[in-house]
Amino acid sequence: MGRADARRAQKKGSRPGRGGGKPRKTGIRRFFTWKMLLAYVGALIALGVGSFVALYLYVDVPGDGNAAAKLQSNIYKSSDGKTIARIGEVNREEVPLSKIPKNIQQAVVAAENKNFYTDPGVDIQGTARGIINTLMGRGKQGGSTITQQYVKNYYLDQRQTVTRKVKEMFISLKVQDKFSKDQILEGYLNTSYYGRGAYGIQAASRAYYNKDVDKLNLQEGAYLAALLQAPSQYDWAQATDAGKRNATARWNYVLDKMVEQKWLTAADRAKMQFEQPGTPKPSEGLKGQNGYLVEAAKQEIIRDLVKEGRSQKDAEQDFAAGGWTITLSIDPKKQAELEKAVKDKLLDDLDPKAREVDGHAQVGSVSVDRKTGKIVALYGGQDFVQHQISNATRRDYQPASTFKPLILASALEHGSTTQDGKKITPATIYDGTNKRAVVGPGGDGYAPENEDQYTNPAVSVQEAMNRSVNTVFAQMAVDVGLDKVKKTAVDMGMKGDGVGFDANPSMALGSMGASPMDMAGAYATLDNHGMKITPSIIKSASRGGQEFKLPDAAGKERVLDRNTADGLTHVLQGVIEGEGGTGIAVQSSQYQVAGKTGTSDDNKSAWFTGYTPDLITSVGMFGEGTGGKQVTLQGTGGNGRVNGGAYPAKIWAAYNSSAFDDDSDAKFDLETDEPTAPVAPPAPSVAPTPSTGPSRAPSTKPSPSGQTPSPSHSQSQEPGPNPSRHTPPVPPSPPPSPVNPTTPAGGDTGDTGNKPNRNG
Repeated sequence: MGRADARRAQKKGSRPGRGGGKPRKTGIRRFFTWKMLLAYVGALIALGVGSFVALYLYVDVPGDGNAAAKLQSNIYKSSDGKTIARIGEVNREEVPLSKIPKNIQQAVVAAENKNFYTDPGVDIQGTARGIINTLMGRGKQGGSTITQQYVKNYYLDQRQTVTRKVKEMFISLKVQDKFSKDQILEGYLNTSYYGRGAYGIQAASRAYYNKDVDKLNLQEGAYLAALLQAPSQYDWAQATDAGKRNATARWNYVLDKMVEQKWLTAADRAKMQFEQPGTPKPSEGLKGQNGYLVEAAKQEIIRDLVKEGRSQKDAEQDFAAGGWTITLSIDPKKQAELEKAVKDKLLDDLDPKAREVDGHAQVGSVSVDRKTGKIVALYGGQDFVQHQISNATRRDYQPASTFKPLILASALEHGSTTQDGKKITPATIYDGTNKRAVVGPGGDGYAPENEDQYTNPAVSVQEAMNRSVNTVFAQMAVDVGLDKVKKTAVDMGMKGDGVGFDANPSMALGSMGASPMDMAGAYATLDNHGMKITPSIIKSASRGGQEFKLPDAAGKERVLDRNTADGLTHVLQGVIEGEGGTGIAVQSSQYQVAGKTGTSDDNKSAWFTGYTPDLITSVGMFGEGTGGKQVTLQGTGGNGRVNGGAYPAKIWAAYNSSAFDDDSDAKFDLETDEPTAPVAPPAPSVAPTPSTGPSRAPSTKPSPSGQTPSPSHSQSQEPGPNPSRHTPPVPPSPPPSPVNPTTPAGGDTGDTGNKPNRNG
């Protein structure tokens, strides 16, 4: 073939020397030429546009609002079927936009959707993100405009489903075309949920400031705007310290955004001070304990809705819309016995007119059935109408030494050792010298003080638990690992995000915030042989006749080995029956008891949390002054120090002796090979406090272990006596004797004088 022929063949797409053209693509490659890819993209765009148009035409704006937009009642019943409260019938009132001050309208827009007046009504990117999150099961909603939120509130519901989100987008587009911005804003302000059962800004204005919305100033309106993000968490009357900080930050954010939008001058903004809202006025049906029971049930349902994937705000709004029938697990007999125990053992002893401190005493208690995990009795305060903060669920007071068993549980669970390599068991000997500095990573020289300057350079873990020796458990927390201790506590039911729950040695003294419900749950897990119990106050719940599935409260998740849990129960029996035990006041001939006392820094809280084989009860006593300030309980009832072995233990004992049923188990069913601890002789620096509890025969149980552990942690000591509590020098203790305690002693040593974060 000549060159001319070759060129001609090439132009025709043929190869030189061969008769055919380029080989055809075969297989899947033939579908992915650039021309075909462009065709695919075009087809997808056309399909997307067509689908969008079809959905836009298909989805109509409903003629009326949904049923949930019209407030219904939530009905609460006791376990025997009697109605105890009916909440949520009338707290809704619509007002025209003209009655809402312009600057308060702007505050809401600044907080929720600053571009509201210019946007197309839908945040496409945020909606797409929300749909993807829903498909991925993340449960968090994407961004929404005020128009979308209004559509969700009025026309749809709070469920987090793809179908609902798609409908929300198309209805929002049609609403944007059908109504003016002012009409949409008016609808949004009148349908949004602000907490305290208030739907709409007029109801919110009455609920928080006891005035009509047209009488609000901007500072007050900005707070209502801030509430829209997290109504119950930002409610000043019930918010935690963290919640109040977040509410204040959100309030500042609202005003700053108003300045940014030029709706407020910087000079006027600088003059504004946060104004606290008033306290809610509860329904008459919430008097006494009813309000605390209803609030606990409400918060539990909301938590369950959040676990299903709804946002906190949507869950609160959905529940407040009503239609729920909730049967509580409260046992009327046990509830009455708990209330009577508080009255007989504390309230009858108080005289606020004679002693100011008596007016500061608050009590909270939660009692849980081990077999079901259900709360059978709850005490939140003397009267919900007068004190809306539930002492049963509040987490702003320290649990003090009731946290110590969780440190030992972590040590046993992880097979931890002391600094010199000895395995930690109830029989391990520690240095219990007063103000002894903690040794090891994370100790940072922390040197806690023992109550009454107790000092014993060779004390068993069992004896240290009995006497609540701070230096031993501060060292043990470091030996185990502070992060491990915290994880064990959280696994057992404490809240890891609680106030002051930091991984430092002071956690050994219970320096974090916790509630009686938290502590009841943690100890219930011990009583349940290591199977986790999450206390629940709800027996059943339904809405519109449809049953609401409740999470399991007990027995489905093992968080501690049975050997660990039962070993702890055996140790905590020693707190009640052992030498120097601080829980002597709860000894009983009816049943066995395991538990722990606790008294926090400056005597601001005192605790007894304990359990019988079937019933777990935590009693906390708190000193609360004006404005919720934490104050000392010292001198309550005309006495001196209020420790965990006093009022809390007496309340616990009175309640449990009355609540004990004939078919209840009286003895623990324990399976543990943890060695029983030999007890070091009591240090002469401690004078036993006379007991006010019932007498009990000395323990005669033989020790299952004949071993005599050697002392651990004999590092340098720092006795450092407190000049205000002079005690004589302590001679070295003789070697520990491998015998069981035989003489009960009173007092709550080790449960006060805690100085959280003193050196750590």
